[in-house]
Amino acid sequence: MSSLWRQICDFFITEYKHLTTVNKSDRPWQMPIAASLAMGLPLLIGVHFQHLNYGLPGCLGGMVFLYLPNTPMYHRIVTLMTCAFGMVTCYSLGVISQFTPELMVPCLGIIATVVTIACRFFMIPPPGSLFFIMAASIGMFIPMDVLQVPFFIGLMSLGSILALAVAIIYSLFILRIRSAGPIAKVQAPTFEFVIFDSVMIGLTVALSLAVALSLNLPRPYWVPISCLSVIQGLSTKAGWNTLVQRIVGSATGLLLSFYILSLDLDNWTICFVMMGLNFLIETLAVRQFGLALVFLTPLTIFIAEAARRGVDDTPFVVIRSRLTDTVLGSAIGIICGWCLSQPKFRELISAQMRKLIPDHH
Repeated sequence: MSSLWRQICDFFITEYKHLTTVNKSDRPWQMPIAASLAMGLPLLIGVHFQHLNYGLPGCLGGMVFLYLPNTPMYHRIVTLMTCAFGMVTCYSLGVISQFTPELMVPCLGIIATVVTIACRFFMIPPPGSLFFIMAASIGMFIPMDVLQVPFFIGLMSLGSILALAVAIIYSLFILRIRSAGPIAKVQAPTFEFVIFDSVMIGLTVALSLAVALSLNLPRPYWVPISCLSVIQGLSTKAGWNTLVQRIVGSATGLLLSFYILSLDLDNWTICFVMMGLNFLIETLAVRQFGLALVFLTPLTIFIAEAARRGVDDTPFVVIRSRLTDTVLGSAIGIICGWCLSQPKFRELISAQMRKLIPDHH
């Protein structure tokens, strides 16, 4: 019993250290400000024309700024333009698929697989494929008429273009006071890392959405997002640490979300609150993931729910739905992550997948 008790204590001590460790960061303080402007300007423009719901797709497109690398100017622009194209494509496919519900699950699975392959092949650092999948998932469940599809895709595209403009202005300034970092060399891709893992991640994300839809969850978009953020670790320990941080951070964030949603905020205030939340996220993300999640939770709720705020559900219903989605998605992610960490499982499935590759000899 004493040995078991010691193991339990060591486990909680280790997890507590993971939750409280604050990493050092060399990120310039101007970067969170620029990221908040890239995300917030579409919101401000939408509110100015008395259509907050029109600013939300542009806000989602503004998140492409987060993929800005610390590299020379030409590489920054090419990288961000490529990511912007990918974000708009994922969002467009998500929006279109909502009008054919039977295609939603395979569509998200294919998107997750292809985007993960691209991010791993070109060594895109965190957040990796996360925001691409978020754009597709939210796009699948944003209420709209079929004739509004081109309009909303256009708003998303304009938000990405605006983020690119902010990134160029920010880069012109920051590269005058800080030297650009080196361009990471693309290493030789391996089948296991690029193809096998990506396909399994895509299948898991599709499975999580299928489970959410089968349970008739009112807001299933967050289930595959939570699942993806956990399974990206692809190891039992990494997956468990992510699960603990996500549940603790999201649970605390839900309390903050409930408080903000309970306030009688006008649209202008909502915009500045969302920009402030994004500033805190980008300041804390590289320092403490769990703490950043405290502010990411209300931000993503506002992105998906602000357009219909006060129309249907109470803050309590929204928060309860979000908690259910997070726990469900994280659980699916950690189960599949555990399977991927088993050598026998990887060897068996990988061997079957390799048989599908044409023999060119």
